Amino acid sequence: MEQSEDVAEAGLSNRWPELLVALFMIVIGIIVVTDSIRVGIGWEEGEGPRAGYFPFYIGCILLASSGWVLFGALTRFRKEQPQFASWTELRSVMQMLVPLTIYVAAVVFLGIYLSSLVLIAFFMKVHGKFGWIATTFTAVGVPLAAFLLFERWFLVPLPKGPIELMLGF
Repeated sequence: MEQSEDVAEAGLSNRWPELLVALFMIVIGIIVVTDSIRVGIGWEEGEGPRAGYFPFYIGCILLASSGWVLFGALTRFRKEQPQFASWTELRSVMQMLVPLTIYVAAVVFLGIYLSSLVLIAFFMKVHGKFGWIATTFTAVGVPLAAFLLFERWFLVPLPKGPIELMLGF
């Protein structure tokens, strides 16, 4: 018996993304509230609010709203949930998210310019199916242009890696 093409592809329900995002935002809220208390949340006579005054209340709002989302997700945990994304859609997201995560980590060790060169080349070859000439010129040209713009023209230093240090920058 043939299955209809109208049958939706299986995937991830809303349950886990809601829970994970709510928990993540609760952690962020706790960090904001804790740090606001550390720097002071009171009102300084003659000067106004201390540095943590407004962030403290924003953190409290974040905690309350995230707690509400978490409570809602937990109360309907066993009920049928709408689909968040199909496995095919999640695979597409991961094909972008994993290289970008590696890029962010690589910036710390290789600097922004070399990491950007590798990321641009990867995306152009793997996802864009560009030829080697276009990939090489773009992957080298964009970080070079960014270097000249930020380091030389605006005098804004960006994270450097071993290559820039070997070249004396």
